[in-house]
Amino acid sequence: MTSSDLVDSVRRAVGAVTDPELRRPLAELDMVRDIAVDDGAARVAIVLTIIGCPAATRIESDVRQAAASVPGVRSVDVAVGVMTPDERRALTDRLRGGRAARAMPFGPDSLTRVIAVTSGKGGVGKSTVTANLAVALARRGITVGLIDADVHGYSIPALMGLTRGGDVPTPTRIDDLMLPPVAHDVKVISIGMFLRRAGEAPTGAVAWRGPMLHRTIQQFLTDVYFGDLDVLLLDMPPGTGDIAISVGQLLPNADVLVVTTPQSAASDVAVRSGLVARQTGQRIIGVVENMAAMTLPDGTPLELFGSGGGSEVAAALSTDDEPVEVLASIPLSATLREGGDAGEPVVLAHPDDPAAVAIDRLAGALAATRRGLAGRSLPFTPR
Repeated sequence: MTSSDLVDSVRRAVGAVTDPELRRPLAELDMVRDIAVDDGAARVAIVLTIIGCPAATRIESDVRQAAASVPGVRSVDVAVGVMTPDERRALTDRLRGGRAARAMPFGPDSLTRVIAVTSGKGGVGKSTVTANLAVALARRGITVGLIDADVHGYSIPALMGLTRGGDVPTPTRIDDLMLPPVAHDVKVISIGMFLRRAGEAPTGAVAWRGPMLHRTIQQFLTDVYFGDLDVLLLDMPPGTGDIAISVGQLLPNADVLVVTTPQSAASDVAVRSGLVARQTGQRIIGVVENMAAMTLPDGTPLELFGSGGGSEVAAALSTDDEPVEVLASIPLSATLREGGDAGEPVVLAHPDDPAAVAIDRLAGALAATRRGLAGRSLPFTPR
């Protein structure tokens, strides 16, 4: 192999290394600079997006291993620099795919399926269902993003295991883009990532009214770089308040999954959240009944919260043009609750648990019904 061929081989190997935050190869991100090989000693220069990039150590290690794997390379020296402001601007323009800054990428023409998970009241396990559903979808090879839209009662970072050990990851900023932390192959954003720092206690409750809440959700949708997603889940706050209205305005094309528990006190209120979603033009795709009957060791069913609430919600929300079904009935499960407290989604930690099985089936049902292309423009021009 000639020296030129060896340099090309090293460049290909290094260029194939994936940036762990942007989830794209370094060559595609224009992060590879000069490469030289002299008598088996490779010198590789790369640039990172920002000073203090949290993925710097991993990227350097991956680059070193990639270069060392090329036959004929005996040693590797990696020089790490930082992009210039112009290079960073060019990168963010490329990541946006030609969209203007702060343009919303999840509009009616988007190929991403947006699913808002709602409930009428708190305490029905909506966030736990959403977090586990996101992980179950990702396990099926689906690219998933998760927005914690419950600004006042955020819990997604803890449920996804992002707060274990007191370390709360904050999104990396590249100019006006934010790169969301990744947990269990799900890209996650939450206001909780901005209110806490590593090793510190929470700074307090979020006491915001309508305009601030609207702007927060808008920024999550426009300024966070999720990349190409198959599914974007929104963990909605309970009820029909400001955020429900804002999401309806910003994402009228979203599908809605209504979560309830079996008792009438929850199911009656859950219907209201579905009705408000439908008023904004969103489509109700189904009902999830959480905390349903569990089976005791002797085989006896325990209906701690009654029964029938999910079917009642589905019937109340069904119309002649838009029938609504119960897509999942998730049994009451101590394992599901323990996994939430520990930041270990039950679909990963205990996939055989009855609750995990029910959530995985829900993921399968949603994965089988992708967004259709009818009536939407496609991102190419025929020649």
